[in-house]
Amino acid sequence: MSDLMDPYEHHNRKILSPLDKKKATNIDVEQQSEPSNREKASSAAPENDTNRSSNHQTTETVEQTAHPTVVDHLTDLRKQIIKSLVVFSSIFIGVFSTINFWFPYVTKGHSLIILGPLEVVKFYMSISFVLALGISLPFLCHYIWQFVKPGLNEQENKFMNVYSPVMFLLFIFGIAFGYFVLHPLSYGFLISMGAKNFEVMVSAQEYMRFLMMTTMPVGLLFELPIVAMFLSAVGILTAHSMKRVRKWSYIILAVLSALITPPDFISQLLILIPMAILYEISIYMVTFMEKRTTAVPHS
Repeated sequence: MSDLMDPYEHHNRKILSPLDKKKATNIDVEQQSEPSNREKASSAAPENDTNRSSNHQTTETVEQTAHPTVVDHLTDLRKQIIKSLVVFSSIFIGVFSTINFWFPYVTKGHSLIILGPLEVVKFYMSISFVLALGISLPFLCHYIWQFVKPGLNEQENKFMNVYSPVMFLLFIFGIAFGYFVLHPLSYGFLISMGAKNFEVMVSAQEYMRFLMMTTMPVGLLFELPIVAMFLSAVGILTAHSMKRVRKWSYIILAVLSALITPPDFISQLLILIPMAILYEISIYMVTFMEKRTTAVPHS
């Protein structure tokens, strides 16, 4: 009742101008729109989280693709092993089925004896295995190269791409040198030396063992220049160090030739001479590589 009878009640009221009324209306509209904006922001947050999670998953997928796992490596290794076994088995079957055709070329007309009926099968199997391994060697090296290639750096990869054919050719030259030069000379010398006091009868197994002794190690020793160039490419070996230890290298080569060849002076000398020549060729090739490497920055 007192409020109704207050004569100054109009002085307590806040009188708004038309502009103030318009501002007040805008403030009310903004306050009403604030909850809707918050709802939009809250609804947009899960979408951003979803986008971030999808981007994270995509990044993980790319990283997994760029960096293969152990399972991927094992799968690739299994694939290359299966290919190698298929190629080797096919060549082995072909070699074993045609043994009567190429066998005289291996024995070179020498009279060999067999000490038992099972020795025939063992000998045929062993000689077919060795020949099949030699024929399938280029394919096996190719499959090994396909597996090892992703793990090499740029310098090693470039070296292997350039010198892999040279390595194979040197191995073939070493096998040919052992088969056509070392084996007949050393075999004839040993047989003639024993024939003076004994009736020499050579078994097929012993002949095969002697043939392998005079061919396979020679093929490996002919890889000396490529090994020296590879060690030089990775910074382990230099031409100066090879010249400095030349005398000791010849001694080591002489010991190796004595270990891998039959125990006669002729065979050891036939191996030592080409090994010494290959060592000098290795020095020349390493020197050429070093000059070429130092000349690249100035060009």
